[in-house]
Amino acid sequence: MLAGMEARFARVEEAGEVVRLACVMFESMGYDYSGEEWQQEGERQVRERLGSDLAVLVVEHPDDGSLVSAAAGTVARRLPVPRNPAGRAGYVQWVATEPGFRRRGLARLTMEALLTWFEGAGVPNVELHATSDGEALYRSLGFGESGGRALRRLAWEQRSGQSV
Repeated sequence: MLAGMEARFARVEEAGEVVRLACVMFESMGYDYSGEEWQQEGERQVRERLGSDLAVLVVEHPDDGSLVSAAAGTVARRLPVPRNPAGRAGYVQWVATEPGFRRRGLARLTMEALLTWFEGAGVPNVELHATSDGEALYRSLGFGESGGRALRRLAWEQRSGQSV
C-alpha cells in the first residue's frame, strides 16, 4: 500500500466521484456503463442515502485529492431468521480502484473499513458478487459459499430472451 493512504467515509459532495469510480469498475468488467440516466440517479442516491443505509469508504489520490479507490455497501431490512433476528443484511455494491493504483492494497483497505462499518451497524450477513479478479481478495476477507445457493431472475431477460 502507498504510504499515508487511508480509507475514510465519502462526503456527500463526492457523489460524482463515487459514481465515476463505479464506471471504472463496470468498464473493467466489460459492461457498457454509458448513459447519463443511471449515473445521475446513482449520484442522487449516493447524496441522499450516505449515512443512512449506505456507506462508501474511499481513498484519495496522494497529490490531487481525487478518489482512487472506493467500496460501497448498503443495508437492507429482511424478515428475521434465527441467525439474524434483526433481519439486517448487507450488500457490497461497488468496489473499484483506478487502474494505476491497483495491486497496492487499496481495495482491501476500503473493504476492511466497509466490513467494520457493517459490523458496527449490527449487520451479521454481508453478500457480494465477485469477479474473478476480486474473488481471492473477498475470500481472504471471509467471504465464501454458505447457506443455500443464490439464484437470480432478471425480469428483462425473461422478456427479451437475452442473458447477461
